[in-house]
Amino acid sequence: MHLTDEQAMLLALEQARCAALAGEVPVGAVVLRKGQLIAAAHNAPVSQNNPCAHAEIVALCEAATTLGNYRLEDCELFVTLEPCVMCAGALLQSRLRRVVFAAAEPKTGAAGSVLNLFDNVLLNHHTRVEGGLLADQSTLLLRDFFHRRRLSAKTWPLRDDALRTPVERFLHVAPSPYAEHYIHDLPSLKGLRLHYWFETPDHSDRTSLCIHGPNEWGLAWQTIVAELLKQGENVVLPDLIGFGRSDKPKKEAAHKIDWHAQVLVELLEHLQLDTVTLWVSPASWVLGQAIFNHASGVVKHLKVIEAAPMASLACNAPYPDAGHRAAQRVFAGHLATECQMSATIDAQ
Repeated sequence: MHLTDEQAMLLALEQARCAALAGEVPVGAVVLRKGQLIAAAHNAPVSQNNPCAHAEIVALCEAATTLGNYRLEDCELFVTLEPCVMCAGALLQSRLRRVVFAAAEPKTGAAGSVLNLFDNVLLNHHTRVEGGLLADQSTLLLRDFFHRRRLSAKTWPLRDDALRTPVERFLHVAPSPYAEHYIHDLPSLKGLRLHYWFETPDHSDRTSLCIHGPNEWGLAWQTIVAELLKQGENVVLPDLIGFGRSDKPKKEAAHKIDWHAQVLVELLEHLQLDTVTLWVSPASWVLGQAIFNHASGVVKHLKVIEAAPMASLACNAPYPDAGHRAAQRVFAGHLATECQMSATIDAQ
């Protein structure tokens, strides 16, 4: 199979995701010879205790072994991040015909961002270099990786009666395009950490609060959020306590519907939002009614919408073991009832 440039870069991005899963900076690389894949690798300095184990170097070594020759004159390398000085030197030494990278690296890039080794007229070999192919996808992957790392490095105290899903459980999940927020100082939370997304289009005075169901978490609502944002709505999308990236009290008795409702009402107050439309999963109708009753002056409409089913891996990511599923068990019993209601409630 003869791979196009875009197909080759997509394979490199898959390698970058593998790096993220291994706790490495998500950079991937592949080598093609006459359009055929001969090597694929990702960053591995941490796992190999080797400062030279950048994706490009590992891929070059694999390609040279495959061909039985350190000269790769009829080969091309695709990498998700602009090569550094070390990698640029190795790429030139291997006599590659062409190098294609996705995202620019403004701090260490040696293919045009900080300097351009490939364009140095004093060198006796010149490899053609091109940048920007699928740059947005690579940038999003890198941004999400470092954002999660910064969040995990923060000191977020964890209550003795709660659990917190390790960040590694989410590395295989496609990154969200929305900024993540955490809050733990709402009165009802009493130190529990609540995760939420909050997107605010310019000059919008309308807000949608989206409440997921018991067999999903906020990630399932990304398509719904995108549509609401197109309509000019502010959107608040929390992971309910016990779900997603929020803390998870271990005891089922902690998960009272009125308490969950109060937490979300306090979140609206904290964000200073009014004129709110509440969107709920059909199985979260009982919680939606409780929120509506607690904040009828702010929540003007209560509407039902169903998110698309989540893939199994993403759905189960927040729950490493049964202990993390206390809220899920309670909600399945209390919220997944027959919906004997109209599809919409409006405040009088």
